[in-house]
Amino acid sequence: MKTYKDALEYGKKSLLECEIEDAQLDAWLLLEYVCGISRGWYFVHEDEDISQECIERYKMLIEKRGKHIPLQQLTKEAYFYGMKFFVNENVLIPRQDTEVLVERVLNLAKGKENLKILDMCTGSGCILLSLLANLEKASGIGVDLSEKALEVARRNGKEQGIEVSWIQSDLFDKVSGIYDIIVSNPPYIETSVIENLMDEVKLYEPRMALDGTEDGLFFYKSIVEQAVEYLKDDGILAFEIGYNQGKAVSELMNEKGYIGVQVWQDLAGLDRVVTGRVKKEEQHV
Repeated sequence: MKTYKDALEYGKKSLLECEIEDAQLDAWLLLEYVCGISRGWYFVHEDEDISQECIERYKMLIEKRGKHIPLQQLTKEAYFYGMKFFVNENVLIPRQDTEVLVERVLNLAKGKENLKILDMCTGSGCILLSLLANLEKASGIGVDLSEKALEVARRNGKEQGIEVSWIQSDLFDKVSGIYDIIVSNPPYIETSVIENLMDEVKLYEPRMALDGTEDGLFFYKSIVEQAVEYLKDDGILAFEIGYNQGKAVSELMNEKGYIGVQVWQDLAGLDRVVTGRVKKEEQHV
């Protein structure tokens, strides 16, 4: 291995042999990360010698990726809703599907100011920070049971220059206040299904952020029931859901008296988000 081209070919070949799904793309992204180069630069300089330091670091990361360690955990960065976030093994890697949740909430909040948002099961904080970056004068609180996840969220808040309060809590246990919007991407995968997931997910992403217990609905049931007490009249509850959970989660919300409950699809046409509003009875003196 002598040139940048040699390195890239080595990376592609190694990852293909390890049956990495996006072998060619990942090989390029790791080379770009290690050497600090762009595609345009590469095509002009691909036959130039690559430094020994880059070779050694690249080979190390290719070996790790070959073991199915997620690319984003190797580079410590992931892009979500046009923003770059720090990630590690303590949080779920932000996914494009989750951007549908952000888009739906932004649409429902259009034209409103000074909104108070609670993000339950915040993880890396990417959902809450994306919302706050796109809403006028909004404020937010991010909640997670994992202190290690909250360390990641705090770092992302600082790097994005967005002020957020982060709370370690088992759902609403340590939460107070009343909110305009509660948003959540809770653990929702059925316990029995986790072992069938790709290695990148089941081996390297935090199990507590994936496992929705036996039927995948444990956290939805708890949040739907408790959120009523923390939402303003006409306040919004918005969830990300699994592709097969639209009916079950919307029924949970309807049963608890939420109004305007709707299921929204992602770009693949799969159910991805459920939203509804709280309508509190008028109190007569």
